[in-house]
Amino acid sequence: MASEPVQSPSDALLVQRAKQGDLAAFEELANRYERKIYTLARRITQNEHDAEDVTQQTFLSALEHLQEFREEASFATWLDRIATHAALKILRKRKGLDTISLDQATDPSPDTGEIPHPEFIADWREGPEALAQRNEIRCLLENALAQLDEKYRLVFLLRDVEGLSVRETAELLGLTETNVKVRLLRARLQLREQLTRALGDPARRLPSHPHHHH
Repeated sequence: MASEPVQSPSDALLVQRAKQGDLAAFEELANRYERKIYTLARRITQNEHDAEDVTQQTFLSALEHLQEFREEASFATWLDRIATHAALKILRKRKGLDTISLDQATDPSPDTGEIPHPEFIADWREGPEALAQRNEIRCLLENALAQLDEKYRLVFLLRDVEGLSVRETAELLGLTETNVKVRLLRARLQLREQLTRALGDPARRLPSHPHHHH
């Protein structure tokens, strides 16, 4: 049998074959993206078994809805979208996260759109990337992430952890690019404040900046 050892078929070609009923082509796509989807699901759900479920659901759903994939986005982005929604479903089913206080802490004023000033500010000797490499800090970061409202956590994970662009993140979550930027800002503020509470010097605590005189 003749084969093409040098160049693997493109995603688009495999998608076309799979749409025509070639299951081997779909299996190749699944093998290509299984690890990427699992990693994304693991970061969103923070649970290995849930991540495995999400990965399985993602490819089953992709196979089932393949004819509906219009190829306006890349196949990888389409899979990311399916996986994100599947992971969200599991999160909502698993537990209601207590995020009200954190959510309110960074909700902008409906009148001005102004985001409250963080209460805790401290200098970090290392950047967030270096901190994340250390195990004890990673645990703190994961706990802080778990307390973020889903809409902020997803934007942070896709933009800052997965490295998607603002445009890709917006497309994936069905948001405007402005919404992505605002949510990302709030996520970073909340995470920074959470980590600063744990790592910062209490002596350097600054009072909140009042926006209104009562």
